[in-house]
Amino acid sequence: MDYRSGCPINLSIEVLGDRWSIIVLRDIMFGNRRSYRDLLVNSEEGIATNILAARLKHLDATGLVEAVDDPTHKQRKRLNLTDKAIALVPIMAQLGAWGVQFMPCTPELAIRAKLLADGGPAMWEDFMAELRHIHRKTPNPASGRSVLAELSDAYQRELAALKRPSMT
Repeated sequence: MDYRSGCPINLSIEVLGDRWSIIVLRDIMFGNRRSYRDLLVNSEEGIATNILAARLKHLDATGLVEAVDDPTHKQRKRLNLTDKAIALVPIMAQLGAWGVQFMPCTPELAIRAKLLADGGPAMWEDFMAELRHIHRKTPNPASGRSVLAELSDAYQRELAALKRPSMT
C-alpha cells in the first residue's frame, strides 16, 4: 500500500479515516457481529452491501480483521479482530467519550461509551483481554469479567427504559 507520508497521524487516518471502517470495527468489537450478514443486517447506520464488502476487504488488507472458515457452516466466514484492531479499544473508548460530551447522542447508544469512559484504562484492558480470548483464542481472562456482557446488558436496560411508558 502506498502512503502519502510517514507521519503516524497520517498513516492512522489512511487506515481508519473513512467513516465505515470505524463503524465496521465498532460493530465487530462492541456488537460481536462476526459475519458479513450480521454486519449488513444489524448496522445501525444502514451500510450498503458494496461499501461493506469494500471495507472488509480494506480492513483485511490492512491487518485489522481476518476472515476464517466458520466451523458451523461450510460456506460462511467468521470475522476475527486481529491484535492490531484490539489495540484500538482505548481509541474507540475516547472517540465514544468525545461523542457523548459534544454530540447529540441517544441514551441507548451513549451508555456503552459512558461506561467505558467511567471504567477507564482498567476496563479497557479487561475488554481487550476478553476480545483476545474471543477473536485470537487466548486463554480466558484471569479477571473472569465480561466487559462485553456488561456493555450489552447496559444497552438492553436503556432500550427497555425507553420502551416503558412515562409516568407523568
